[in-house]
Amino acid sequence: MEINNKYSHRTAKRTVKIAENENLKVTVKQKKHAFLFGCSEFSSVQYASGEFTGAEKLIAEERYERLAALFNFVTLPFYWGRFEPERGKPITEQVKKAAEFYRGKGITLKGHPLCWHTVCADWLMELSNEEILKTQLDRIERDVKQFAGLIDMWDVINEAVIMPVFDKYDNGVTRICVEYGREELCKKLFARAREAAPNSTLLINDFNLSENYAKLIENLLDDGVTIDAIGLQTHMHQGYYGVEKTLEILERFSRFKLPLHFTETTLVSGEIMPPEIVDLNDYKNDNWVSTPDGLERQARETVMHYETLFAHPLVKSVTWWSFNDGLWLGAPSGLITKDSKPKPAYNELLKRIKGEWWLEEEEHITNENGEITVTGCFGEYEAVCEGKTIEFSI
Repeated sequence: MEINNKYSHRTAKRTVKIAENENLKVTVKQKKHAFLFGCSEFSSVQYASGEFTGAEKLIAEERYERLAALFNFVTLPFYWGRFEPERGKPITEQVKKAAEFYRGKGITLKGHPLCWHTVCADWLMELSNEEILKTQLDRIERDVKQFAGLIDMWDVINEAVIMPVFDKYDNGVTRICVEYGREELCKKLFARAREAAPNSTLLINDFNLSENYAKLIENLLDDGVTIDAIGLQTHMHQGYYGVEKTLEILERFSRFKLPLHFTETTLVSGEIMPPEIVDLNDYKNDNWVSTPDGLERQARETVMHYETLFAHPLVKSVTWWSFNDGLWLGAPSGLITKDSKPKPAYNELLKRIKGEWWLEEEEHITNENGEITVTGCFGEYEAVCEGKTIEFSI
């Protein structure tokens, strides 16, 4: 396997004992990346619960096949207002079915998010701030314990930078963030999540990639909060950031020496959102569709973005948001169309994730010790020799 030098930190050599004999033919192929190439895919909750039928079901199944052909990582929804619309009646079993569906495909999962002021449970407004905080902490403990073994990675808090000053509408989480303070709330949330799931990977996540977010992380780390990875959102509906700005973001958050997860990444294949829009949710376009130029632009910029991130040693994950068109703010920002057809950006990613950065199949001959030496990207592999399969990792 030949790897571009800028990705050499993603690869290693592994000598594997195959047999006692030399000159045996061995076929080696990669089974899974260690790097988390992912996407959000929320429709699977309805699919796994049997809500899709007929043509809708067939389109969904084609969508999931394309997803599994490209990705090894999926983010599932835990927005409190939808996960538990009525107090004490969470849709735990429905989401578990979706989690089991993906785990059956060998896909790693993350839950998003455990605390967020948007899509919040309305019934929290009936409680005092003290009761809201207790309920929020109990919710964290309940969910991470109930999904342990299926989902062991969580966005603990989402968009904490804006949380205490969020003024679009009143909600329970903003109320407790104002009363207890942003940092104190984060400390309490992470402490409860860590206690409930000591072996889980716990993230902080935000769209605000300024020094304000970096300072919050710095303060939390100084206070002893254990953050396993830093979540960075890159919703580029107003145009690709470009390599230079992306490198600036990487430099800002690399100082913590923590894994960097690009948790929410989008590039549109149609009209670019006007630059004067502050909140992406405020943009309304009933005819936001792909264009030939937009499809080509999305593919080109997606490749640049992924190659830039894959080349950085601290980046451990990139998640596309969402997999198909129209699910995220009505934007043509998917990698596949609404009817599950691949877009050029999908095909270009496939060429890298399952091409340039992948060992599809390689022939080896055992040496005098019955060994072979394999070079490949970090991940899981299998070797087949005379009908015997040996699994190994690099």
